[in-house]
Amino acid sequence: MRRMPFAIPTWGEIDPAAFTRIVVLSPHFDDAAMGAGHLLASYPDTTVVTVLAGPPPAYPDPPSDWDALGGFKAGDDVVAARRLEDVAAMEVLESDYRWLEFADHQYLAPPDRPTPAQVAPVLAATLTELNPTAVFVPMGLANPDHVMVHEAALLVRAEQMGPEWFCYEDHGYKHLPGMLAWRVAKLLRSQPWPTPAIVPHVPDEERKRKAIFCYTSQIPPLERDHALTSRLEGRVPEQFWQLAAPPEGWEGLADLV
Repeated sequence: MRRMPFAIPTWGEIDPAAFTRIVVLSPHFDDAAMGAGHLLASYPDTTVVTVLAGPPPAYPDPPSDWDALGGFKAGDDVVAARRLEDVAAMEVLESDYRWLEFADHQYLAPPDRPTPAQVAPVLAATLTELNPTAVFVPMGLANPDHVMVHEAALLVRAEQMGPEWFCYEDHGYKHLPGMLAWRVAKLLRSQPWPTPAIVPHVPDEERKRKAIFCYTSQIPPLERDHALTSRLEGRVPEQFWQLAAPPEGWEGLADLV
């Protein structure tokens, strides 16, 4: 059977030029390495933008359960320590990085937590500076920070249609019953449609594990709450979903969900 020219991609195929400059949006310091570590290690020009990378106005005393399990005590500068961990992980993956100054939701009461509308302009300015050909955003599952970053990214996408846009599956949260299906259905109804994409990458399990374990303070809570070792030993694959308008004439399919 004659193969179609790559300039006219078949379903799932992406023009390789889309992966010239990749940006991965990470809610927290470890999320990009866990959900897209193989992708980051496979391409020469990648940048991780961590959205919730800023210090809070004040740390809780005593520390939050997550921070305490990671070894932090009252008075410790958690974000400063985690930034150092992030630098080490990005060196392993050979990726550039940017930190936005919004604080993790665990440190803020709901009225004070950053909203998609507040984050989107800063995110848009960062992406304009980086000028990516592809942007990978979290599916936005379960964790309020993941949901917020996903929604902020969609606001930016509505204004910046130049790059190709994709979602990556949030490591750990995608295994919660119904969570991934809920997000796919939500996107299908509202558009852009999510479609599993063929994103060439080289799975290097040892390199990804090395990068993840740079986040030393995150390992104990990840083991407790997300079965980190079981997921790594299970070689859970990275799956990427292209975000794009429905094929012409297919829009009514969303009404059947």
